[in-house]
Amino acid sequence: MLRPSDRAPGLLLGDGVVLPPTVALGGNVVIHEGTVIGGEATIQDGAIVGKPLALGARSVASREPLPPAEIGAGAKICAGAVIVAGAVVGEGAVIGDQSHVRERAVIGEQSVVGRGSAVDNDVTLGARVRIQTNCYLTAFSVIEDDVFVAPGVTLTNDDTMGRHGAGHQLRGATLRRACRVGGGAVLVPGVEVGEEAFVAAGAVVTKDVPARAVVMGVPARQVREVLDDDLLERFR
Repeated sequence: MLRPSDRAPGLLLGDGVVLPPTVALGGNVVIHEGTVIGGEATIQDGAIVGKPLALGARSVASREPLPPAEIGAGAKICAGAVIVAGAVVGEGAVIGDQSHVRERAVIGEQSVVGRGSAVDNDVTLGARVRIQTNCYLTAFSVIEDDVFVAPGVTLTNDDTMGRHGAGHQLRGATLRRACRVGGGAVLVPGVEVGEEAFVAAGAVVTKDVPARAVVMGVPARQVREVLDDDLLERFR
């Protein structure tokens, strides 16, 4: 049950919420039952943390009971963002305004999910990942450390587009360490983008991209390799 709290204007807290005194709270925040929030975290206006899962009658997503949401120390949940029960947001991570993080998603430490982006269920982000505005990270995707995803990127996971029976395995994308994906790119189900690879803006990736490959076009094709001067280690 949610109850009003005088800790912040319009704050509603569920039973058993862990909310240290060093957490900064905006107005009209809702924190659901059992949610654990680390010290020095910030929860901005209108954010909802630990939201109970709501699935459609025909959804094939897991209906197993979920643990409470966890928000790491120093993390920032920005205005209007929604964090579903069972999600984990790491220390120092930022979840942008009006973004949505679903159940069993894991956001690594110091990672950023940009404004209006959606992180679907069972997605894993490593550390220092940068997801820009209005991206869709589909269920069962894996995004390793130091990956950059530009605005408007779409990852997909169902090559039947909903015409499958029970037990069909959805396949998200895998983005290996320090790869970069340009604005508006689309990745089809199950593709892997290799370490330090570069996917150009607007590309449609229909097959695996080798490590350090630069690909572009529809469908995406390799045009060269990433130069040594452009590798992440040059910018540490």
